[in-house]
Amino acid sequence: MLNKNVETFLCCDAEYDDARIVLFGAPYDSTTSYRPGTRFGSRAIRQESFGVESYSPYQDADLLDCAIFDSGDIELSFGAQQAPLADIEDRTATILADGKLPFMLGGEHLVTLGAVRAVAKKHPDLHIIHFDAHADLRDDYLGVQLSHACVLHRCWDILGDGRIFQFGIRSGDREEFRWGEKHVTTRKFDFVGLEEVLEEIGDKPVYFTLDLDVLDPSVFPGTGTPEAGGVTFDQLRRAATLVCKTMNIVGCDVNELSPPYDPSGISAMAACKIVREMLLALQR
Repeated sequence: MLNKNVETFLCCDAEYDDARIVLFGAPYDSTTSYRPGTRFGSRAIRQESFGVESYSPYQDADLLDCAIFDSGDIELSFGAQQAPLADIEDRTATILADGKLPFMLGGEHLVTLGAVRAVAKKHPDLHIIHFDAHADLRDDYLGVQLSHACVLHRCWDILGDGRIFQFGIRSGDREEFRWGEKHVTTRKFDFVGLEEVLEEIGDKPVYFTLDLDVLDPSVFPGTGTPEAGGVTFDQLRRAATLVCKTMNIVGCDVNELSPPYDPSGISAMAACKIVREMLLALQR
């Protein structure tokens, strides 16, 4: 049984026993390769969410009608990787053991590995859908294998070939792309081909990881590693909603909001609306 957080995302204040979806934050950015600050992402999403309506005109649905529990942020140690990943895995496993869907707010992208470790233990045939600007397929970054630049390679270590599908990718070194051609499915630049991939996966269990820097930095400047040439907010909203509404989602996360790089709060507000739309779509 998890305790309710004092400050929740929007109206996600249901009792734990009544909730089907459980939010939690992973405020961690110790392996950030460029600009740190994503450790403040989950807090900013909660704080800014009070400026967003609970009702979605896109889906004609309201979070007020949903039973969602926000367990708050995990207290994670900095300067290490294994201990925070173990804490994230433990929180995810607890939520799964209680028959609920874990929804993590990052944090840098490495936090996904902790959640995937737990979800893959419960669902050995797990598949991953990955939205991002970056391939994150390096085997190591400056000699470190547990890095946000390597997180999807580490997930591949668990799942193997043919079970990771990437969209929006527009950055990575040459070797990443060459390696990825043999082991994962990568669709560059946008979401073309998403419907076909979803049909291919069918009803198999899916972990959905959304790195918000898939958005163009003109829309979303508040991130540690901005990459020009990204998708629009509406393209992302439509794609994320489609995944959540049609697939057998057994875990998900939204990550890489770095509030210090957007004092206007526009990036945090965009993150809030994406999280809202995902939560509502998962209620199908």
